[in-house]
Amino acid sequence: QVRLVESGGGLVQSGGSLRLSCTASGLTFSTYSLGWFRQPPGKEREFVATINRYNRNIYYADSVKGRLTISRDNAENTVYLQMDSLKPEDTAVYYCAASRTGWSSSQMQNYDYWGQGTQVTVFA
Repeated sequence: QVRLVESGGGLVQSGGSLRLSCTASGLTFSTYSLGWFRQPPGKEREFVATINRYNRNIYYADSVKGRLTISRDNAENTVYLQMDSLKPEDTAVYYCAASRTGWSSSQMQNYDYWGQGTQVTVFA
């Protein structure tokens, strides 16, 4: 059974950093593309970042470019989201997702498996 488990969320001051991790099991990790999405309080889930199976074609939402960085470690079946220069508007539940297509995508419908989310709260 496929599982994706996020970790690393928490409370951080504006301007600070966090590193989220998402570890997958039950799938051939190196063949899957990966994505990060987030859902701010009272808002719909939105795209954050994506990376394809070849560790290329990396894309970010405009709101996070230059501050958040997606990476993957196939040996550890883990995708990371390094978050720097955090802002209060980054406050959200963050979800990782995996797509069997192997292609990077900003669209939720292209992902087959999802983690249950980790809370990130940024205070001013």
